[in-house]
Amino acid sequence: MTDLATREISMEEIDTMVDQLLSDFPPATTEHVDFLGAQFDRGLGWVHFDEGHGGLNGSPALTGHVARRLAEAGAPAAMMYNVIGHGMVAPTISVHGTEEQKSKYLRSLFTGEEIWCQLFSEPGAGSDVAGLSMRAVRDGDEWILNGQKVWTTLAHISRYGLILARTDPDQPKHRGITAFLVDMHAPGVDVRPLYQATGEAEFNECFFTDVRVSDDNRLGDVGNGWSVGITTLMNERVSIGGQTPPRGSGAIAHAVAAFQDRYKSDASAQAMVARDQLMELWVESEAVRLTNMRASVNRKAGTPGPEGSVAKLAYAELNQRIYSLAVDFLGAQGMLYNSNYPQIRPIYAGQGTPDLQKSFVRSQANSIEGGTSIIMRNILAERVLGLPGDPRVDKAVSWKDIPRS
Repeated sequence: MTDLATREISMEEIDTMVDQLLSDFPPATTEHVDFLGAQFDRGLGWVHFDEGHGGLNGSPALTGHVARRLAEAGAPAAMMYNVIGHGMVAPTISVHGTEEQKSKYLRSLFTGEEIWCQLFSEPGAGSDVAGLSMRAVRDGDEWILNGQKVWTTLAHISRYGLILARTDPDQPKHRGITAFLVDMHAPGVDVRPLYQATGEAEFNECFFTDVRVSDDNRLGDVGNGWSVGITTLMNERVSIGGQTPPRGSGAIAHAVAAFQDRYKSDASAQAMVARDQLMELWVESEAVRLTNMRASVNRKAGTPGPEGSVAKLAYAELNQRIYSLAVDFLGAQGMLYNSNYPQIRPIYAGQGTPDLQKSFVRSQANSIEGGTSIIMRNILAERVLGLPGDPRVDKAVSWKDIPRS
């Protein structure tokens, strides 16, 4: 298949390869690790990635086409087993990683054999990620990390993490940052649960005390961590808001089911009003889905454009309105919480469960995670509409000279 590196692979060739994959590894009788490993090895993991690293140097549109075909065939989805790694870390390694890093990490990430997390936010640097204070000091061929990260999704089951640390406090805050691939089982790493309103702890706070990271695991150039971080964050927003599920599925399907349970054969004025509210959200949900589909076709490999922020903003606020209406359909039952607030550390992130009360509570995080809705509006105002940005008085000031609380 060496000729695929020098020409655009066609949809027909992709379909033939997908058919062969499904024939050789029937999803119904193949373990998910084996199926995903074969998918990766044949370049059908991320078709737009480099050949030999899960791709075929193809179009991003082909990656989406493969995902839809495999979903229709009942094949396992890599995103399900490693949501942070698949949606955020892998595209970043593909863009900024060395050949050795791609060879070492991407396959096991895709199969879900090694789970990944993303370590950006800190207690004093949430929306202002560039203000982070995690330090990385060079010691020969290694770096020594000290500091704290917070709101780290699935860190408790992660084998590796993508972390940003400050390597030069004398530089302005955006320039003195470097990215690393860190072993979450290394000495000095302490992961502690943060329990949410749902009673679960998807999130964690992570403490790093004299954690040593080889320079081979530095991702990108020293001081170029902000660029690496932007690649990750833009892919995170696409991952959260840019999915194109089947028509009428997901949150809106749960709301439709709740409406039918409550108002089936009911022609009262209350039922008609509820139906109108539901249909308005259904139409909006479909508009967002089609917009995401169009954006995914136009999206280039590498760092996505502002469409990721559009999708993320639309998804977060729509999702909250859908689950709010669905809980209203439950009547007084909606005030109860079926899960009884279990103190557990789950292996999956996000909502999607038919438990409407839990999904309602969990959806409140949608407008915070992956960048707050306020941040998304700022990005769209500046980068899409060309409006003047907020004053940045610390843009040229050394990080060490910026006042901090």
